[in-house]
Amino acid sequence: MKKVLSFVLAAALSLGTLPCMAQAEEQTKEQTKVTLNEVAHSIFYAPQYAAIELGYFAEEGIDLTLVTGFGADKTMTALLSGEADIGFMGSEASIYTYSGGAADAPVNFAQLTQRAGNFLVAREEMPDFTWADLKGRDVLGGRKGGMPEMVFEYILKANGIDPETDVNIDQSIDFGSTAAAFSGGQGEFTVEL
Repeated sequence: MKKVLSFVLAAALSLGTLPCMAQAEEQTKEQTKVTLNEVAHSIFYAPQYAAIELGYFAEEGIDLTLVTGFGADKTMTALLSGEADIGFMGSEASIYTYSGGAADAPVNFAQLTQRAGNFLVAREEMPDFTWADLKGRDVLGGRKGGMPEMVFEYILKANGIDPETDVNIDQSIDFGSTAAAFSGGQGEFTVEL
């Protein structure tokens, strides 16, 4: 059942099908309840938010409840516990769950965004920023092993920066708390979604 609901939701979220759904004739349908847990509320999911607000899911017979998990670990927990039918998160959560020996590991079924939705935010304006400016600086990186942190380290390495020795990356702050920690004065930079 989860795989069927996953396919239906993936199809409904497809940008190519949204205009078709908007023009679909109204029909009286039995509503299928679906709880979707997204890892973060992000501009990258704007087509989904528009589809919810414009009633496209309801038109297709889906009674959608949207919940924000504030981290792939929490979104995966909601999915595994049955609190969510579908979870939007990085593929690392599925890999960790499968590697941990889960009897019924979740399956990734779609790519929702074309690129990683990460931002590097600085405390001070830096109009001539280069990646080398991060050397010796303090960065709130997010949860160790989380997609934002792994993408950040990949970008650092691609720009000749060793994440282990060139940058002080704080991975001790929970994903949902990094913005608050940064606003409260921790770190010179933060990696956000």
